[in-house]
Amino acid sequence: MIQTESTPNPNSLKFLSDNVISEIGTEEFQKDKSKDLSNQFIKELLEFKGVELVLLSKNFLSVNKNENVSWNELKPMVISHLNHYFANNQEPILKEMKKSSSPTGEKNETVKKIIDVLDTKIRPAVARDGGDIKFKSFENGVVKVELQGSCSGCPSSLMTLKQGVQNLLKHYVKEVNSVEAK
Repeated sequence: MIQTESTPNPNSLKFLSDNVISEIGTEEFQKDKSKDLSNQFIKELLEFKGVELVLLSKNFLSVNKNENVSWNELKPMVISHLNHYFANNQEPILKEMKKSSSPTGEKNETVKKIIDVLDTKIRPAVARDGGDIKFKSFENGVVKVELQGSCSGCPSSLMTLKQGVQNLLKHYVKEVNSVEAK
């Protein structure tokens, strides 16, 4: 059964499933890059009128839409698409195929601490809102992250970044001075 949850972003909705949706972690897909996709489920979802971005995680997916379509129109289509997939497939939409490499190669201790705080303290909270946060780099006291899913384009994401993420990272990792979205 598919359930939905609203997110702080009015143009994003979170769809929860009892089935494993992604066994490779959180991945984001954007409409403007859909031509390169081989995954038929994601490709079809991105072709729905108004869908701009899809984020898949272990047991949920988030859909970001534009202003030209209402959730009353789009929500049943996404639920139907998910139900149809799982009625015909026993496996996750995203299967383990690739090993993701770390974005920094060899990680120093500060980067390890930053990633640990992101993974244990920040990512679960962001996931509850249908999004994800990915570490990109750390240089001269500045942490660069990428906000994905519901967080992408959310009106409150800058406040979340500065008041939430930055404050937590500065508290746990003394070398951090600021956090910026990449």
